[in-house]
Amino acid sequence: MRETIPITDPHDPRIGDYRAIREKDLVGRAGKFVIEGEVALRLAARRGRFPLASVLLSEKRAALAAAIPENVPVHVAPQPVLEAIAGFPIHRGVLAIGLRGAEPDPATLLAGLPPRALVVALIGLTNHDNVGGIFRNAAAFGADAVILDAETCDPLYRKAIRVSAGGALLVPFARAGGPLETVSTLEEAGFTPLALSPRGEETFATLARPRRAALVLGAEGPGLPDAVLSRARTLRIPMAGDFDSLNVAVTSGIALHALAGGG
Repeated sequence: MRETIPITDPHDPRIGDYRAIREKDLVGRAGKFVIEGEVALRLAARRGRFPLASVLLSEKRAALAAAIPENVPVHVAPQPVLEAIAGFPIHRGVLAIGLRGAEPDPATLLAGLPPRALVVALIGLTNHDNVGGIFRNAAAFGADAVILDAETCDPLYRKAIRVSAGGALLVPFARAGGPLETVSTLEEAGFTPLALSPRGEETFATLARPRRAALVLGAEGPGLPDAVLSRARTLRIPMAGDFDSLNVAVTSGIALHALAGGG
């Protein structure tokens, strides 16, 4: 039977990392991040890239302790105590703290990928739902890495991890600088930038996929800067009539499916 640590006091110092989660979402956690939900926790414990520091479960979810490595402390609290700790209702009853470690250098990450590789580059994506959805698709279609520009939001934000269904814990990522620096980093590693835009000149039906392909995505609304589009091969997804609007996470799924299966 997996040993667990009972918690009955919301102010117990052993669970300080879990206290007032939403407030800490805004100010950061000094090298730590929160995992929420069973799916993400099981992935983190089984094959995630980040070590777990601890786990906090409600009493009704205590059986999940069996899936956690023995060296990771598992705390178990009654549901009202768990919610008092977190500061809001935790219906799933499953929380964990992960350790970020040092973020890799993007050039080093790209250089270590195989000769035939597929990466995703995100430019100016500040919506955590979209970033989480893109990481979910990247994991589903076997992307080798994700490169983030300086403005793109943190894929280890609690909501982004949850929306990614744990994909953000699996797919390697690194942060480059501005949009053009991100494109330059890709090119220097031998990747061909393939930029999605309603004005794209090519479609996936006719594309001969490069051996090292980088799918470049911009924020909904403004899209990718012209300076980025001018440095890339541009692609579009044909749509009915004069409609040219897809959610960027949906776009990433369509594009990654085409790139992963082609060439």
